[in-house]
Amino acid sequence: MVDTMALLPSFIRPTRMTKRAARPSGRPPAGDEAVLDAPDDRLSPALVAAGRGEYAAAAELLAATRAGAEWENRDRYVSRLAAFARSRPEWFEEWRTAAPRDPDALVLGAQLAVNRVWPSPARAELLREVSPLITAAARADDRDPVPWRIALDHARGSRAGHKYFGELWEAAVRRAPHHYGCHVAALRYLAALWHGAHHECFDFADRAAQDAPADSLVQALPARAAFGYLTDGCGPEVPRGRLEAAADRAVALSGRFPAADPWPAEVRNKLLYVLMRLDRWDDARGQLSLIGPYATSFPWDRFSDDPLGHFLRLREHLLADGSRTVPAGLMTVPSDPAGGHRGHVRADDH
Repeated sequence: MVDTMALLPSFIRPTRMTKRAARPSGRPPAGDEAVLDAPDDRLSPALVAAGRGEYAAAAELLAATRAGAEWENRDRYVSRLAAFARSRPEWFEEWRTAAPRDPDALVLGAQLAVNRVWPSPARAELLREVSPLITAAARADDRDPVPWRIALDHARGSRAGHKYFGELWEAAVRRAPHHYGCHVAALRYLAALWHGAHHECFDFADRAAQDAPADSLVQALPARAAFGYLTDGCGPEVPRGRLEAAADRAVALSGRFPAADPWPAEVRNKLLYVLMRLDRWDDARGQLSLIGPYATSFPWDRFSDDPLGHFLRLREHLLADGSRTVPAGLMTVPSDPAGGHRGHVRADDH
């Protein structure tokens, strides 16, 4: 089994974020105001321009994140732009043709290539053909951790051994010690490698959170491990106290960000599920107020092919007068006919 300590090198250093906000009061907005996976004010114009077939806005956005070492933003924007390019590739192909060595086009192309082959039954074999694209993206800007996060996802999908994965991990965190996307990619790899060994996944997540600044998104990693445990249905029981501590960390982190903000929306949506499973109804309603209109596909696409509708149904039950229960069918991951859990197969659900 992989040594969790080997995945937490001693050179981790603080890299603090600065967003702060007080907790809001009041009820969430009406259902018709809720939106799914809303882009922030910087990404939205790039997506609109890409919809017109223009790549300049996306190129400028990614170049700005690289120049400012905004690695968390960069990772999110790469993932969202790659998802858009998968269905509307013309603007990206024009960009890649015009600037084949552009580091931003290269990293976006690597993410897009991984996304395209991920759902295939031949994923492991097809991903090996993608490796040169990830290598090119990593070499284009040695500071950038995002190609290494893509490489970590690639290693999980291609069933790479833990020694190779550990080498990728050290390269990733050397560039950005508290990069959330890389930590989620590592946690997902460990969960796949140790299916059912949730204690070991918690060990990794807890150590990472303990080493991270108080306002780092890595503080939400134990809640991600809790979500995995609560939806997996296998392995030895995790003590209630450990689940509560993971939720407490994520609640504290959520309170540091502005209410109704798309930036922490996915962390809050995931936390909402964990809190409901722990019967922490008042805390769950508090997260609804912080979420505001910003529903996210993850985690709700694990439960339904209509993640926004699923979120709204959960919210309706949670806000019912005095309600302290939610129908069990809204809280369990359905099984597919072949066994296992249903849900969209994505490489970038962090």
